Amino acid sequence: MHTNMKKYLMSLALSATSLICFAQANISPAKKQSKTIAITGATIHVGNGTVIENGTLLFGNGKIISVTANGQVPQDDVMRIVATGKHIYPGFIAATTNLGLTEIEAVKATLDFQEIGDFNSHIRSIVAYNTDSKVPATLRSNGILMAQPTPQGGMVSGSSSVVQLDAWNWEDAALKTDDAMHMTWPVTPRFRGGFGGFGRPQQSPEVLAERTQAAIAQLSSFFSEAKAYSEMGKPEVINTRFEAMKKVFAGNEKLFIAAESQKDIVAAVNFAKKFGISPVITGADEAYLVIDFLKENNITLVVKQPHALPNNNDDDVNMPYKNAATLANAGLNVVLSIDGYWQQRNLPFMAGTVTAWGLDKEKALSTITLNAAKAMGIDKTTGSIETGKDATFFISTGDALDMRTNKVEQAFIQGRDINLDNLHKQLDKKFSEKYTAEKK
Repeated sequence: MHTNMKKYLMSLALSATSLICFAQANISPAKKQSKTIAITGATIHVGNGTVIENGTLLFGNGKIISVTANGQVPQDDVMRIVATGKHIYPGFIAATTNLGLTEIEAVKATLDFQEIGDFNSHIRSIVAYNTDSKVPATLRSNGILMAQPTPQGGMVSGSSSVVQLDAWNWEDAALKTDDAMHMTWPVTPRFRGGFGGFGRPQQSPEVLAERTQAAIAQLSSFFSEAKAYSEMGKPEVINTRFEAMKKVFAGNEKLFIAAESQKDIVAAVNFAKKFGISPVITGADEAYLVIDFLKENNITLVVKQPHALPNNNDDDVNMPYKNAATLANAGLNVVLSIDGYWQQRNLPFMAGTVTAWGLDKEKALSTITLNAAKAMGIDKTTGSIETGKDATFFISTGDALDMRTNKVEQAFIQGRDINLDNLHKQLDKKFSEKYTAEKK
């Protein structure tokens, strides 16, 4: 490699690293809730479609004690927060993200979301989750208080876990470890003729179809062997890949399958059913074409962000915007996701976009709160503002799904009043002071 190019790449890596080092040291996680708190006067968006006007939210020891309209507040030893004219929302949940598993895309040493090989069921994303990342603080400022760090790559990528975004280490962060096993369905080829990369002719449809069938056969063999292994009691020799699949076959861990086209979605669901598994389908670009099939099989869908282009040339150009509404209005459990990790801060605004394309605003809220919690198996403890659940929510001065008015004023995770400072706010303060000083 040319010497100047080496110097350039080195300076690029150092510059990227300095961006992380620039900010102040990470804010310490909030301390455990010590006093019972009552928030009065706010509009409470429960997360299950219900809205409580002039509501009172009482919580203590990290749990919600009561949620009432015009509720009475005990007089003794209760801290009061008056939130008249403001809104309370359950903490948003970022689904299927590499948040905490990557920091700087240009620096390979900070990327820890993918392993080599096609079958990595033994991989657990939670042990690689980085609580010192600068990114979660930015998300918290927009109401994203929980996430599902997810491994990627191969056909079977490994297990995700659900974390809350204010913790010292991954053990403290974990809300549910190994909530789902993730796999990618082999893509059915769409032959269009012409040339491939570097001017090479595309392979024939027969060759592409054979390759896909070979991949499916490999998956089937892996699952068959893993299921047989799970039924044999205590094996003499431990197979870590098969061992990790035991919870999936026992129904204690969900199976998330990435599939886009209608043929792949149907094939993926039928494949899982063959092994007694009801999967969650992620991506689901063409799920609107097989709605009846999905309803018959009670399938939850994690759909992509609406700000995207359609997959096919002859698709409705607005289909990505309408997809979530079409599926949710048909009665399916829909979760909204977004690519990447920095971009997760825009998750609530993606839900806001969905409301402009046919979905009721409270139902859109559910796609990033209660529906997500159900898909991850944590809905008994979080995902909505209901008695007995974790006190994980935030107060906004405006509509949290509208980027023009969302202003998170205060946020709580399991009752802890968390710090909402972040790198973006620090940079804004620094340069605002700089230019204000220059004018003076």
